[in-house]
Amino acid sequence: MTIPNDFVNYKTTPVFTADNIPKMFLFEHNTKAGVFGKICVIAGSLKFYGFKERRGEVEQEVIINAGDDAISPPEYWHKVEFLTPTTEFRVEFYAQKGSDIVQQNLSERNE
Repeated sequence: MTIPNDFVNYKTTPVFTADNIPKMFLFEHNTKAGVFGKICVIAGSLKFYGFKERRGEVEQEVIINAGDDAISPPEYWHKVEFLTPTTEFRVEFYAQKGSDIVQQNLSERNE
């Protein structure tokens, strides 16, 4: 899966580890409408689980190793699992250039 060319990175999380990961990432959650999430593993390994629907069966399992990334499309139910105790990752969020979500986040950066 790829992010469309007219989408821009409007927000990036801090680097997450086993010590600071928000619990929601470890349970089923989804991205907002019109937003792609790019999971970038910096160290260790992470397993990405994709679900057909909320509380549905697992549709895909992808192991993401250090230096690799995976894309979660808009409104896709997913979760992650640490495969090593030293895993570090961040998530970059992309939306269509000029969209409301991009404009809101860019204006927050400039305040």
